Parts: sequence; structure tokens; C-alpha cells
Amino acid sequence: MALSQKQKSGRRPVIGLVGFGAFGQLAARHLACHAELRVFDPKHEPGQRLAPGIAAVALTEAARCSIVILAVPVRALAATVREIAPHVRKGALVLDVGSVKVEPAAVMAEGLPRGVDVIGTHPLFGPQSARDGLRGLKIALCPVRGARLGVVSRFFRQKLGLQVIVTTPEAHDRELAVAQGLTHLIAAALLRMEPLPSRLTTVSFDLVRQAVEMVRHDSADVLHAIERTNPFVAEVRERFLGLLDEVQAEFDERRLAPGPQDFSLALPGS
Repeated sequence: MALSQKQKSGRRPVIGLVGFGAFGQLAARHLACHAELRVFDPKHEPGQRLAPGIAAVALTEAARCSIVILAVPVRALAATVREIAPHVRKGALVLDVGSVKVEPAAVMAEGLPRGVDVIGTHPLFGPQSARDGLRGLKIALCPVRGARLGVVSRFFRQKLGLQVIVTTPEAHDRELAVAQGLTHLIAAALLRMEPLPSRLTTVSFDLVRQAVEMVRHDSADVLHAIERTNPFVAEVRERFLGLLDEVQAEFDERRLAPGPQDFSLALPGS
């Protein structure tokens, strides 16, 4: 069933949302007007009110929905898939929202029953970058199994205003090893240099600080997924650090090299 279609009974689609952390809450806020939500989170008892119109349910109830979104840390995905697998219905659609895709795609393909459609997704934003809304932000879709990529893509584009990028899990992780891996590496270093200048700054430095602020509050689980679970990050990090050494060596050579001796332009009237 497409996210944007109503059931034959006239009811809205029912989405089981597994995980109600920072991103699960963001997802619930934007999906609530398009579907009925059944939210499971181990921190909340079934029946507990989580948000207006949203109450927590048991994991089995969330897993039996026609659409299931796994908004759990990547390191918890395998255990979650094992728990929901006996309860996911044939014909259901399961999506994850992890920051890496190679490992989650394999886990879902192997752990979920045949007859269940699977799409790996990576919303390329979080609560900080989406605080002004979703329109124009990006989401990566990695089809794993099934034929509903088209309807899911249309929902994200037409209903949520997202830019949809269809790719493979491996291509995704290779690109994000640079786009995310380096961002968090640089941010981690700059955070250790605080306090950073805030008065005499350039536009380029202000943009760097803005990037740091966007990832400052990312959870340890997000950082673990980006820096440890992505199979291509270590290689990118080593290359980047090696290039920094090369740049430093070039700067040292220039500092030691003799410079121009003509200072006449600096003296008025000379």
C-alpha cells in the first residue's frame, strides 16, 4: 500500500513506527497528517501518550502494520528485525532510516520473511537541519526487495516535498563516507578547540561553525553508525589525515623558503 493511498475501508494507511527517539519524533510529526501511527519504543509503556493523537503500542502491534518504519540505531537493527520478523505480515513494506545502508540492507533482506517489501532509506537531515521544515531537503532510497519504490518515492516528493535520490547501499555508503564521515571528523576536532572566535570571523568560518552546530548534538548511536559501521569511512579518514600532513609539509616548506626582498611598494613615495 502506498503511503499516500487510503485503505479500501476509507481509513488512512497505518504505519508502525518502531523507535521514538529524536528522529522517530521528527518522523511522527510529519507523518501524522498522512497516516495513523502505531508507535513502539521500549522506554514507553503501551497506552502511554507520546504526542497529540499518538499513543505507544506493543512491538507486536507496530510490527503487524502494513507499513513498518524502523527508526532504531543501526547497532540495534539486527535485534529489532529478529523480534519483529514473526509478526510482519506478508505484503507489508518495511523501511529503515539509518545513516548507513550496506549493513542494514543485508540485515533486513536476510531477516525479514519473503513476501515483505524492503526499502532502505536515509533522510539526509535531522532535527537540527529540519527545524524549519522538510521541503527541499534530501532523502536517499535504496530498494532492497519488492516493487514499491515508485509509490514511496512519489509520496516523499509530493507529500513531504523532499528531494529523492535513488541509489544502491554500496554507492550510498561510499559517498556518505566523505559527506558525513569527514563532517563529523572535522566537527569533533573543532569542538575540542572551543571556545571558537565569534566576533572577528569570515563568512566561510561562520559556515563552518554552522556545520559544526548541526552535528553537535548527534547521539552516540549516530556517530557510531557513521564512523564505525560504514565500511568505507576508515579509508576516507586515513586519506584525509594523510593529505593534511602533506598540506602541513607544504606550508612548512613555504615558511622556510626565502621570500621576495623588494618592499618598495609598501612605502609611500618610494
